[in-house]
Amino acid sequence: MSAATAPVSPMLVRLAAEKATGALLRDHGTLYLVDGRVVHAESPAAPGLDVLLTTGGRLPREGWDEAVDRAGAHRAVGRFLVDSGRLHDGELEICHLGAVFDAAFFALSPTSGPTRFRYGVGHWFGTVRPVSAEAVERETVRRRELLDAVWPYAAVDTAPVVPRPAAPGQTVGVRQRALLAAADGRRTPAELARLLGRPAFHTLLDARRLAAAGLVETPLDPAPVPPPPLPAWPAPQVADPDIALLRRLRDALEAHL
Repeated sequence: MSAATAPVSPMLVRLAAEKATGALLRDHGTLYLVDGRVVHAESPAAPGLDVLLTTGGRLPREGWDEAVDRAGAHRAVGRFLVDSGRLHDGELEICHLGAVFDAAFFALSPTSGPTRFRYGVGHWFGTVRPVSAEAVERETVRRRELLDAVWPYAAVDTAPVVPRPAAPGQTVGVRQRALLAAADGRRTPAELARLLGRPAFHTLLDARRLAAAGLVETPLDPAPVPPPPLPAWPAPQVADPDIALLRRLRDALEAHL
């Protein structure tokens, strides 16, 4: 990220410079730091590493649960998965790094709520491969720009995915076909990501690509709220004229003509 670009999270930049250790809590997720570097991230909008590994078919659910039970209290779940032979070192690193960038994208989304940092707080998964705060911010910005370059309608990200009929001869790839097959007109991209065991950002990207191709509905921007109607002011009350008085005035004028 260039010096001229405003940071996504000024507090994250400051904590990185301080080499702080703890949890950065924001409205849409949490980043965990050790010595100023990001070691884990989670967000309600992104499937956790457990979903990516188990739903994706790489790890049985019972294998994940055993790792959490036996190593969670020691903040060494990742290490346990490797030492027990369930995952290879490189495989864990790639999966975990993808999950960190995925959750961080949502955790660092614009917010009007408070941002807090709890010093000394760690995550039970443990450290796999720390990532610099600068790299996390740079990747977050890149992903935002990529989404808007594909289809600049952010409403697609949170609305139910509603498939549309394909044009004659129009085709999509295997991954997008699976997304369309799971889209029932009610599930949002985040819900589809959990169902399919995929990173949420990649699901958003596929949804926007499908919308750009006309294969998914693009929600209309909400209609502007009309201004409230003006109050019905009562008409001024005009007293009936005094007919007798008008006649006397008329007669007086005629007498002087």
